[in-house]
Amino acid sequence: MIAVLIIDMQNAFFEDPVLSNCREGVTIACNELIAAAQERATKVLLVKTEHEEDKSTWTLNMLEDDQGFIFRATAQAQFVPGLAVKGLPQMVKTRDSAFLGTDLLLRLRNWNVDTIVLAGVSTHNCIAQTAADAFGHNLRVIYAAEATASENPKAAAAVQEILCREYRQQILPIAEIINRLMTPPKGQEVLS
Repeated sequence: MIAVLIIDMQNAFFEDPVLSNCREGVTIACNELIAAAQERATKVLLVKTEHEEDKSTWTLNMLEDDQGFIFRATAQAQFVPGLAVKGLPQMVKTRDSAFLGTDLLLRLRNWNVDTIVLAGVSTHNCIAQTAADAFGHNLRVIYAAEATASENPKAAAAVQEILCREYRQQILPIAEIINRLMTPPKGQEVLS
């Protein structure tokens, strides 16, 4: 089974000028992926980052710089305008990997998922960390090419090249992912 994870499609991340320029395109691509998944009854999970102002959830670099980011219930923490979020389950993380300190693995196991499609930002950071941890849990990973973005395209290409080569992960266009979502798994074809 496949599940789609939409990661960090929040206002704060698109404050970066590079990401700001691609926000609309990535949002449209994420929505296309969400719609196709819902049409096929494929699970979709919205993953977002939130921190507490009291520093209890801050990362090492936030602590060292004494500068917090994406505080709960702020405009920064909200999903970007136009993202199709209605009725979808959400999960909050405080680290780059969506697996660290969350119940993501339990959710995926409850859904009988063996493959995750990753979309959102940033490719070289939160998406890559989630992908690496997915491999550690024996989950296959597909990156939705048009639905991912990074403020550092060189770093994104380098890390994805390593993860695809070493962990056999794939970068696929949305059309091919949608085709996979619409095709029943082997042994589960519909008989007419």
